[in-house]
Amino acid sequence: MNEKEQILEAMKKAGEPISAGKAAELTGLDRKVVDKAFAELKKEGAIVSPVRCKWEPANK
Repeated sequence: MNEKEQILEAMKKAGEPISAGKAAELTGLDRKVVDKAFAELKKEGAIVSPVRCKWEPANK
């Protein structure tokens, strides 16, 4: 499982919009890795931001 898949899985398990910091905490990944993955996921349209600075999967 790559970083993006791990982050999306953590988001689904959280059941609510989460920040990049929380995603790093839940996955155990380095914050820089999470930030990079978030940027790619945003570009792909895989995550959306319903609240400022919090993200969730686009297709729940």
